[in-house]
Parts: sequence; C-alpha cells; structure tokens
Amino acid sequence: MKLGILSRGPSLYSTRRLVEAAMQRGHSVRVVDYLRCYMDITSRNPQVMFNGESLEFDAVIPRIASQRTFYGVSIVRQFEMMGIHTSNESQAISRSRDKLRSLQLLSRTHVQLPRTGFAEETQDIGGVIEAVGGPPLVVKLLQGTQGVGVVLVESESAAKSVIDAFRQLDTNILIQEYIKEANGKDIRCFVIGGKVVAAMERVAVGTEFRANLHQGGTIHRVELTPIEIDYALKATAVHGLGYAGVDILRSHRGPLVLEVNSSPGFEGIEAATGVDIAGLMVDHIEDELSVLNADGQVMI
Repeated sequence: MKLGILSRGPSLYSTRRLVEAAMQRGHSVRVVDYLRCYMDITSRNPQVMFNGESLEFDAVIPRIASQRTFYGVSIVRQFEMMGIHTSNESQAISRSRDKLRSLQLLSRTHVQLPRTGFAEETQDIGGVIEAVGGPPLVVKLLQGTQGVGVVLVESESAAKSVIDAFRQLDTNILIQEYIKEANGKDIRCFVIGGKVVAAMERVAVGTEFRANLHQGGTIHRVELTPIEIDYALKATAVHGLGYAGVDILRSHRGPLVLEVNSSPGFEGIEAATGVDIAGLMVDHIEDELSVLNADGQVMI
C-alpha cells in the first residue's frame, strides 16, 4: 500500500507513529505538507501537486491543523476527486471543525450535551445566558483548540465583558453551561472504524477547569460505561468520521459529549493506555482498502 500522511510536522509524535506503524507492516509511506500542495483542477484528470510532482497514493491520512482547516480540507477533497481513499473524508472533517454545526448535528441524536447557546447580536446575550442556566458558564471561541479560547466566567456581568472582548476580535463564540461536578476532569475516547479502542481520563491541575494536556493536565486509563461507549460511537458516526477523539464529561445527569476531534493526537492516549493507536489506524485502512478492492473500486 502507498500511504500518504498529510501533516505539517514529520517530527510530530502522531505523524512519526503512523510512519512507524505503516513501515512495520511493509507499506510505502510518505509525509506531505498539505500547505505546500496545490491543485490541478482539470476535467476528468484532477491532481494534487507537490513540487511539480503529481501525488499518487492508495490511501491518505489527513492530520489537518484546526487553523488550516479550509485549505487542508480542500486538499483532502481533491484526493477524493482522484478516487483516493481518505481515512477521514473532507466533509466529515468540516463538520467536526465547525463547533456550532457539530453540536447541532449531535442535538439530533439521543446523545446528551451540555446546554449550549449561540447568538449574533450582543443585545441577545442576556437571553442566551438565561437559556443555558445562567452563570457560572463557559465562553468558547468556535475556532479554539486544545483549551485555548475557553473561559470560565462566574457572573453575568463578567460573561458580558468577556463576550464583548471576543466580539471586538470579530469572532464567533458559544456559551455553554459549566458542569461543576466534572471537577476539572474529562474523558477522551478514541474511536476507529466503529469501535472505541482506548479511553483516558484527563485531570486538570489545581484550580484550572480545562483538562487538556496542553493546559498541564494529567492522564490515566479509564473504564467506560456502556452509555459512554454508545455516545462516543454515535458522536463519531453522525459526523461521518472514520476515526475521532470524542470528549465526554461525567455529570449528575449522566455523560455529556463535549466535542468531537477529527485529528486527535496519539501521544497522551498511547502513554496512558498502552494501546497501539497508530497500528490500529493503519490496520483499519488496510481492511477498508481490502473491502473496496473486493468490490472492484480500488486496486492496491
């Protein structure tokens, strides 16, 4: 199999692990900086070009940074136009990266969510705050990742000040209820091919409420309940993702899905669980290509 990994950083842990896993299984693998790719959009002969070379792969694993979603997704979509299999499709990545759209999709399922509000006009913010249950509450940038752009506010006046400040940046925000009983903890479930293959609990440091590793959180393996497994699978499926990291909070009313990540990192969860995430991802791509090959759609 000729495998392409779309990543800006060949030295990044997750990218290195995917390369190792593919090579251990005897595959040809190449890391390509998707921002250096360009497209030749020609009738019946679409191509993705890199340094004047037309790229040809059997399958592609997109590792698209959230700040580069638009261009990264367009490159993934071009590979799809070429008939190349992608581990996460362009449309699925787009759904997950738009936090508002993602939550709207989840709200159509039986998956439970934190109460969330969204408004365009500043004069409607009071109504949104009331709709989510009032302070304390969490204000989130729609484009934020790794806990950046997430602020806990304790009062309505503080919330309006934070929201006004974000508005000055001409950015969109979500307002979400604060789940106090989560106590600075959340769960990351890693889903591959319709199975939860690993899960870890992340614990915030001190008074920090964000449990992201990039905010200094600690991690350990955790056992999931049947409903948490069900929610992780449903959340991944509704976005159309082949693999995903699903973040869950444990609340008094049961598990709540917080976010779905279409390019989750491996380092923390492999360290916490000992599960070979990279190997499982490559194995899953092999299985998918075998099915497509049997149907006469893909030749390896």
